[in-house]
This record gives sequence, structure tokens and C-alpha cells, in this order.
Amino acid sequence: MTRRGLFAPALGALATACSPLGLMNALGPRDPGGRRVAQGLSYGDDPRQRFDIHAPTGSAGGPRPVLVFFYGGGWDSGSRTVYAWAAQALAAQGFVVAIPDYRLVPQARFPAFIEDAAAATAAVGAVAARYGGDPARLGVMGHSAGAHLAMMITLDRRYMAAVERPDLIRAAAGLAGPYDFLPFDVPASVNAFGRAPDPTLTQPVTFARADAPPLWLGHGTADTVVHDDDTVILNDRIRALGGRSEAHLYPGLNHTDLIATFSPLFRRKAPVLDDVSAFFSRELG
Repeated sequence: MTRRGLFAPALGALATACSPLGLMNALGPRDPGGRRVAQGLSYGDDPRQRFDIHAPTGSAGGPRPVLVFFYGGGWDSGSRTVYAWAAQALAAQGFVVAIPDYRLVPQARFPAFIEDAAAATAAVGAVAARYGGDPARLGVMGHSAGAHLAMMITLDRRYMAAVERPDLIRAAAGLAGPYDFLPFDVPASVNAFGRAPDPTLTQPVTFARADAPPLWLGHGTADTVVHDDDTVILNDRIRALGGRSEAHLYPGLNHTDLIATFSPLFRRKAPVLDDVSAFFSRELG
């Protein structure tokens, strides 16, 4: 579907939106039920091809389901260290959580950062058992541009097939994600995808399919960076094809709120963390 670009007004707004998340990581309270158990694990030769792992405190309950979390930043900014609090919040919910860095614009253009997401996910699957995770129960998720990465490697079979793990992803979730944002008419999308020979191959909605892993899609109705119709469009497309998808629209929440509510500081604003955790607990067991 062709319509106006979603990132509005542009990358500067996203950078401004994300800056409080860095402060939250540095100064905000953390969930006591999770901790970082590995740092700087490699999935490639580039310095940005590294990931950290967070796990629940204690070892009760046997191997845990595994989540790979991709942060946002307009495909040209972000760091796994800034989102450690979010990974820790998910770990406190009972998941082994990996948070990778990936190559960014201008060093990388489409499809390099999606290839990184697939390679990181495969690498997490290979080592998850060392940290109490069960790689047979692995899901991916992300916020904003990270949700785009999560949905691309879930829906477009080519990426996980290229790393020889076509069936590794069992469920996926997106928070405030861009899934149908043609034409490219703002700097974030132009710089990341403008050189793509076929722009439709950059869009998660292109790869909607009935046999996709189950999806959870969350969005705030007050999001002016990525509009909530992206979530509605992808959810409706998957369901129309006979696939499994659920959409959660949170009244009054903006772009940053969708991930900020993972923090104890803002958790009362909306049950986003509880909702997505319940989805993964149900789908991954």
C-alpha cells in the first residue's frame, strides 16, 4: 500500500523522543528480578555486531523462553547499553533476553541492518542454553525501527533462511513499529531505504502470510512519529490471510511511551509490559 511516510516530522523528532530513554537507563529504577549475565558477545566481525544477555535472577523453573529485543532509533542511532533497563524488565518477567547492536546508517543501508538482526537472532539461539534459555522457544521483538527489524526477519523468510535457522522464531512482537511506510519522503526512510531497487521489499506488510509465527502488535493512539494505522494495517492483513495476529492500541500513549512503560517509573500509564509478556508466555510456553 502506498501512502505518506510515517516518520514525522523526521529523524530529529525521533532522536528527541529517545533521549529520555537514555536518562532512564542511567538514573531510573531497575526491576530487581533480572540481571545482565553476558556482555559483548559477538555475532560478526564489525564492532557493532555484539549483544548482551539478561536473565531472571535465580534458576527455578528450568530453561526459560528466550527473547531477542531490537531497540529503535530511525535505523541510524541507538545502543544496547541505553536499553539495558528494558531488557532487565523483560528478564524479570521470566525470559532470557538478548539485546543486540546492529550496523546503522550511514555505515549500513538496507538490507544490512536486517541481515544483522537475523544473524544476531541465530547467534542468540546458538548460545541461549548456556544462560538458562531454551532456544526452541525463541521470540523476537522491537520498538520503532527495531520493530521493523523484528517483523522483517519474522515475515520475510529469506533472512532467517540465509543464517540457516528458518524455523527459529516462534513468535514476534512490535511496539510502535513502521510496517507500511511508502513512499520514502523523510530523511530517516530515504537514508535507510532510498537505494533499494524494489522499495516494496523493505516493507513488512509485503510479506504478510498465513503461516507466519503469531504476532503481537502494540501502538499508542497519540503517536505522531509512527502512526498507529501501521499496526492496524499489518494486523488486518495477517488476519485476512488466515494468520494469527493481535493488535493493542493504547489510548493517549505516544511513540516513546510504548517502551517507556517498561520502566517502573511509568508502568502505571499502560499495561504494555504485562500484555506483551503474557503473549510471549502463552506462545512460547
